[in-house]
Amino acid sequence: MQQTLPVAAQISHYADINVIRRDGSKALLDISKIRSVVNWACAGLEANPITLEAGLTTRLRNGVTTREIQDNLINCALEMCSLSEPDWRYVAGRLHIWSLWKDTLKSRGYQYDNYCLTVESKVECNQYDQRLLSYTQEQLQQASSWINPDWDLDYDYAGAVLLTKRYLTRDELPQEALLTCALLLALVEAPEQRLIWARKFYEAIATRKISLATPILANLRVPNGSLSSCFILAMDDSLESIFDTVKDAARISKNGGGVGVNVSRVRATGSWVMGKPNTSGGILPWIKLLNDTAIAVNQGGRRAGAITVSLDIWHLDVPEFLEMQTENGDQRRKAYDIFPQLVVTDEFMRRVVAKEEWTLVDPYQVRTQLGIEISGLWGEEFEQIYQQIEESLGKTITLYKKVNARELFKTIMRSQVETGMPYLAFKDTINRANPNQHQGYIPGVNLCCESFSNVKPGAEGHTCNLNSINLANLEETEIPNICRTAVRMLDNTIEITNPPFHASRTHNQKYRTIGVGAMGLADWLAKRQLSYRHLQEISNLFEDIGYYCTHTSMELAKERGAYGAFPGSEWSKGKLIGAKPPAWFLEHAHKPERWLQLADSIQQHGIRNSHISAIAPNTSSSLVQGCTASVLPVYSRFFYDKWAQGTVPIAPPFINEHFWYYQESKYLEQKQVVKAIATIQQWIDTGISMELIFNLNQGVYFSQEPERAIKAKDILETLIMAWQEGCKAVYYIRTVQKDSFKESKGDNNCTACAN
Repeated sequence: MQQTLPVAAQISHYADINVIRRDGSKALLDISKIRSVVNWACAGLEANPITLEAGLTTRLRNGVTTREIQDNLINCALEMCSLSEPDWRYVAGRLHIWSLWKDTLKSRGYQYDNYCLTVESKVECNQYDQRLLSYTQEQLQQASSWINPDWDLDYDYAGAVLLTKRYLTRDELPQEALLTCALLLALVEAPEQRLIWARKFYEAIATRKISLATPILANLRVPNGSLSSCFILAMDDSLESIFDTVKDAARISKNGGGVGVNVSRVRATGSWVMGKPNTSGGILPWIKLLNDTAIAVNQGGRRAGAITVSLDIWHLDVPEFLEMQTENGDQRRKAYDIFPQLVVTDEFMRRVVAKEEWTLVDPYQVRTQLGIEISGLWGEEFEQIYQQIEESLGKTITLYKKVNARELFKTIMRSQVETGMPYLAFKDTINRANPNQHQGYIPGVNLCCESFSNVKPGAEGHTCNLNSINLANLEETEIPNICRTAVRMLDNTIEITNPPFHASRTHNQKYRTIGVGAMGLADWLAKRQLSYRHLQEISNLFEDIGYYCTHTSMELAKERGAYGAFPGSEWSKGKLIGAKPPAWFLEHAHKPERWLQLADSIQQHGIRNSHISAIAPNTSSSLVQGCTASVLPVYSRFFYDKWAQGTVPIAPPFINEHFWYYQESKYLEQKQVVKAIATIQQWIDTGISMELIFNLNQGVYFSQEPERAIKAKDILETLIMAWQEGCKAVYYIRTVQKDSFKESKGDNNCTACAN
């Protein structure tokens, strides 16, 4: 790169420039101070500080503030950031942190050198939970010695802005926030062990090896905060249950959680009400209530609530459910702000493949005429009852509709291509893997399609606490300890959270559901010069993660006791991840002996958490973590995202060294993504947020046929393959449109759930 003369040589005519400091005082411009900050921000990066100095010269004027100088330096760095020089995003991130440090110093008179005072003052003004005062001054002083301000310098601009704007309280620095979270999480430990575990927790999250989900990072320090990310409720077919569910959804939304609501028990349009036929308005009026609740209870003014409404594929209102977000029709039966989800059975998928008829029925008539609650059935039991229902059509069952299964699935696909939704939840696959089949069933999935467990209307509401392992920052030797730390963190979270409603508290104590996830798989692969075709390497990685997380939960059961519903569970029968028998691990594991030993240990000692792992989308938190989101390929190797702060450069961490090993999802055949997710799913006991991207432009997937573009048949085959390969759900469907080459998708609301 051609070097430009330093700023000092270029602005000799600016020698009399006055600068206004943060405290309002004036001083002559001191170029050496600017150069010192620039050199500091560029240190160790592939970024020439002289170029940044030169970019500032045209932006200096008499009366410029130090804040403006700092902002101009950040803008210069962002403007120079490109695919060939991506490190400028880290320069901009450091400059943003520098401003935060200076603003904090001006506001409170110190930076990182008085953590005890920070705790005392923030507890006093109700910004920090008073439980922090369980630690003595000496203990807080000891904890403050762990703080490493240099860890603030690891964030690129996107991560630094998200961290400071979304998660930090007023006059708070990043390491203070992370240390405070660690100290609170460690309160569950025995007094003599608290500081030991607090340090492990702090160093894991401060070095960005474990990412805390948004509710934990945002709410843990705040008094009475709810820390759970994911919730699922179910409506019973009564006014009391319906309005109780709406109230619980409002409470969840108030605390920033994402919620799933299953409405399959509610009678269909045209059903009976108080003995009168053709009276029921069906599910849509109640979904409309949930829709308006999501808007009204707007998470403390931060954003609208986020609710996914799930409906079983056999329900008579499925066609209207698929049309509730179209512009045509009765606007009183529209719900544009919820996220639709269809719960799909194996029998339906078999009929889609075979192009056979499918019958839509009213659950109320099935309940009253046949004495069967069809919404609670899955697998062979559902198939037997469904056959019985079809044999009763026109006799005891009079309210029904026959459709072609393939045509109905095409209607679903058309909606997915246009709006990104509905999500698909494969009910039988999910419930076969449910370790708590003895206590109920799983009706659907959460907002991000990765977390789910038993739900009972009014009694048990699925509740899950999440974090994620950052694979970009881990070496293989660190995986055992990081898995142990991640599981222990989340089990502690259950003890200190404030569940937003009674059924959530009941569920927490009965099932102790947690979700250790993963992010940065694309980085892990790129660093090792692997691709998403290396399924064995991917399988080995997630087998290790699955093993160490499960083993840790068993060890916690020894220490603290098993979860309440453990007796009679699949775990208690010697079955492991996904309710799989030990023989499965003999065939599929690369280290099978340890699994057999673990099965014996769990039968002897129990397991602390009924569900242990779940991989969330991590769309925003991955930016804070400095890695790629979740376990999916990158959408693009380098792009600018439009934020309120302007356009922000986004790139994966190893783009300089391993550019060609980052596969771009918009060009990747999605069946390969499905195979990779199915491989990972074997070792994840809950679910994975699987987003699929279909490029509609010609020749993208067919190098030998440049005129050929992907067709509906190709998308259909991919979705059927996802079911056949054992994926549990399909999250958003995104498309890269023809000609315009613009992506199209539904609004991504994972920020309201996991991160």
